Amino acid sequence: MPKHTIFVCKSCHNSSEERPEKSPFDGDTLLDKVNTLCSKKLPSDEITIQPVGCLWACSQGCVVAVSSDEKPTYLFVNLTPEESAAALLEFMQLYIKSRKGNIVWEKLPQVLQPAIFAQIPPVEA
Repeated sequence: MPKHTIFVCKSCHNSSEERPEKSPFDGDTLLDKVNTLCSKKLPSDEITIQPVGCLWACSQGCVVAVSSDEKPTYLFVNLTPEESAAALLEFMQLYIKSRKGNIVWEKLPQVLQPAIFAQIPPVEA
């Protein structure tokens, strides 16, 4: 079974809010929440959580990409650390179970529906 990866941008922060001094970035908070939930709910042989320094979407709040071999890559933007971690894991369960990785919009967790920015086709082998 191929590994599925969640790329979480660590430097993301909601641009509309001033970041308090010495406070963690929203991306770091989201990463911590995803790691905690994932360790409880998903087998580690199916998923990798990959922190990324930057996903180049700084004006889009918290950004996450989901990818796997021979499946489309999904890009989610404007995520909130408080609400998004559980929704991302729910999405990952759908993505892992889907042979081709195509998740219809209506099946996305409600929190992720306005956050989907792109579905990038898989690279053909």
